[in-house]
Parts: sequence; C-alpha cells; structure tokens
Amino acid sequence: MKDTVPQFQTKLLIGGEWLDGTEGRTIAVANPFNGEKLADIAEATAADVDKAVIAAQAAFPAWRALPAHERGRLMLKLADAIEADTPNLARIEAIDTGHPIRDCLSLDVPRTVLCFRYFGGMADKLEGSVIPVDAGFLNYVEREPIGVVGAIVPWNFPLMFTSWKMGPALAAGNVMVMKPSEITPLSTLRIGELMQQVGFPAGVINIVPGYGDTAGQRLADHPDIGKIAFTGSTATGRRIVQASAGNLKKIQLELGGKGPNIVFPDANILAAVNGSAFAIFHNQGQACIAGSRLILHEDIADEFLARFVELARSIRIGDPLDPETEMGPLTSPLHQQRVLSFVDVAREQGGEILLGGKKPAGDAFANGCFIEPTIVRAKAGDRVAQEEVFGPFVTVLTFKTDEEALAIANGTDYGLGAGLWTENIRRAHRFAKQIHAGMVWINCYKRVHPASPFGGQGQSGYGREMGFEAMREYTVAKSVWVNVDAQIPPFYRR
Repeated sequence: MKDTVPQFQTKLLIGGEWLDGTEGRTIAVANPFNGEKLADIAEATAADVDKAVIAAQAAFPAWRALPAHERGRLMLKLADAIEADTPNLARIEAIDTGHPIRDCLSLDVPRTVLCFRYFGGMADKLEGSVIPVDAGFLNYVEREPIGVVGAIVPWNFPLMFTSWKMGPALAAGNVMVMKPSEITPLSTLRIGELMQQVGFPAGVINIVPGYGDTAGQRLADHPDIGKIAFTGSTATGRRIVQASAGNLKKIQLELGGKGPNIVFPDANILAAVNGSAFAIFHNQGQACIAGSRLILHEDIADEFLARFVELARSIRIGDPLDPETEMGPLTSPLHQQRVLSFVDVAREQGGEILLGGKKPAGDAFANGCFIEPTIVRAKAGDRVAQEEVFGPFVTVLTFKTDEEALAIANGTDYGLGAGLWTENIRRAHRFAKQIHAGMVWINCYKRVHPASPFGGQGQSGYGREMGFEAMREYTVAKSVWVNVDAQIPPFYRR
C-alpha cells in the first residue's frame, strides 16, 4: 500500500473538458509528510471562473428539467464508483492532506459514499406544501433550485466536504462551480473524473482550483452565481459576505469553532478519555468541530489528565500511508508554523505545557509538517482558550459547578460543536439546550451523518449542511396562488 503512487488529474474541469488555466500558470501541490512535490495543477483565475459559470448556465436548464429520480440515479452510480475506487481515493487523500490511510479508508471515503447515496435517494423526495388560506383559493409552495451555485472546499477534509456540497446541490437540481483548496485539490479532481465516467452531463459540475484572492473572490462577487457555500475560516467568511453584496446572493457559511468538551464527575472516565482524544487529535486537530477546550470538573481533573496524557503520549505519529500511523502531519508548513506559534502564546500568558508543544524528534519527521499531541493548562480568558488553533492542541480548563461549566462553554464567540460526558440525563438535556452550539454530542463526540444537519451559530457561521435542511439551503420557496372559485368584488368603483 505504501509504495503505490496514484495518478493525479491536474487540469481544470470546465464544461466537460479538462483544460489548462487561461493564463497557463500552475500550482505546486506538496506531500506534507516529506515536502515532495506531488503535482503541478492548473491554476484557475477569475477568467476561468467566468468560463465555468457560462458552462454551468448552459447546463442548468437540462439538468433542472431532468426527472429527479434520474438525477438521483446518477448520484447513486457516482457513490458506487467512489466505493469501487476506495483504495485509490484513500491514497490520494492521505498523501495530499496528511490524513492517516486508516482514517481515509474507514472514515473519509465511506462518509463520502454515504453522503452521495443519501442525497441520491433524496433527489425525488423534495416535496412542496399546501397552505390553508382564504376560501376559494388554493395556495401551494414549491421548492425550486437556485441555479448556479459556487462552492469553496477547505483543505482539512477535501474529499468529504466535496460530497457535502455537491450532494444536496445536485439533488435539488442545481449546477455547480467548485473551488477546492489550492493546497489539497487532488481528491476533488478525482471525483470530477468519476462523475464523467458515470455519465454526468457536461457543465453540471465545474472544478476550478485556484487561490482565494483570485478564483475565490470571483466566485463570491460573480453576478450570475446565486449562492456561495463556503467552509473555512471566520475571517474569510466575512469577506465572502461582503463580496456577495453585489447581487445579494445566498450565503451558507460553515466557519471556525472552539468546541467545549465538558467532563462531569459522574462520567465514565475511560470512555471520556478515549472520546476526548478522538475529539481533538483525529486529523491532527484540523477540524472546525474539534473538542479543543477540555473542561474538567476539579474532582476528576487529576485522574482524567493522568489517563489523557498517557493516551496522547502513546499516539503513533508517522507516515500517513503506514497502516499503523494514528496521527500524520499537518497539511502545510505554513499551518504547522501557525499552530506552533500558539505554544509561545500559551507560555506568555502563564499556560502550563503538559505534553508536546513541539515537532517530534528524529530523521523520519525532519521534512514533514508534524507536531506532537499538545496539552496545555490555561485560563478561560487566555488566547489559547478563545482563538481557534486548528491543530493537535487542546486547552485544559477546570470548573466547580454546573453554572461555571456552562459559563466557560459559552465564553467564546464561536458556536459550532460541543460535547458532554455525564450519566445524569437531566443535566445532559439541560446543557444540550443551554449551550450555544449548532451540534451537541452527549457521551460521544464528532458524530456526523448525511441525515443530520451540520452547522453552527455566532462566529461559526449560518446555514446547514446535510439532512433535509441542506435541501432547503439549495432551493428557494415559490408561493403560487390559484383562484379556484372565489368571487372577488371589484376593488375600484366607477
């Protein structure tokens, strides 16, 4: 498995053709494990986005008119093709992002397949409604596709987020121009190849990897794009909202997080330790929903931390293509530097580094973007407890009372995911209601499913991925009034 080198698609997909960028420039994509170049991919500029939008517009009427079950059939065929391509796609994702191959095989690819299957089945389930109004009138509401949708995919889970955006958009009858991250475009481009193989019409999906300040900016301000679906940083999300004002396009934002993960004294400690480690160290902590604030009741804090530190120290770091690897490198050198900078921030504000805080020693890690699992004691107001680090970096806080735990949990501007570990069902439901978050996990963490809405509030964005909520996000409601037998007297008298 380690020695197999996948073949990469490196061009733009526009109107069913694989093309070089208009200006002929390329972007070097590197392996974060060793810094070696994987490929030079075509760079999309604003002009390429314009071409992609024209291609999508041309494809929209026929795609919208296609019977919904036929759209669903194509998506189900795509899910089968992705499943058959699992070994190849998993290797692409592993060497492009640093995800351990075991995670790509057990989580990333299966979740992608599941998402396309869910929305493939959803395509012909989108119903309207009839509204009881005045006697003599029929009022019905139907859901219509928006048209051309722009999607911007982040670098942390590119394969999975590609499906999260494509799935509901296509099922609802939209066409799409998608910009994967210039850092990790390879799995999205592979999905484009598979879509062609199973028979998606030209122009329904257009893939334009490029930089945010050129291709991304043009997607956000393009007058013929009806919606932008963006996953990424809160700062970039704000810029997209500003750029969208030109044509008042619909915006869906899944942004940053600072997930509180609260462990109460009655919790199953072993389950909470294991679940909390997955919450922060899975994918090297590069997840918006990561449980990056570990909030421990003081009665169990010492016991919990002893077990937690021991587990974190045992995590196997290494080559993402090694099946034994449990934590790979971060996805880019720039991000590695950013995460390490927060270790200095923690020390400057009096934080205690309990574990990690540095790059692992040894020749095997010399050229990779590695950081050891890092555990830091801090105060609730410290920067490391307020700002999103987005790495294998967890801040430990303690509390005495339920009220204090709730105040700490709600003490940031974010509101994406949160976790609770307790055997007290009343407390669990009370906290689930009172925590400011779009998702709450009780005695588990980071559970996702295509049927369950995913998204946040506050500085974590708005709108929802997944589930029937996502179908609404990719449609607009049209209200139709029919005079069946109402007698309308003249409004004006002569």
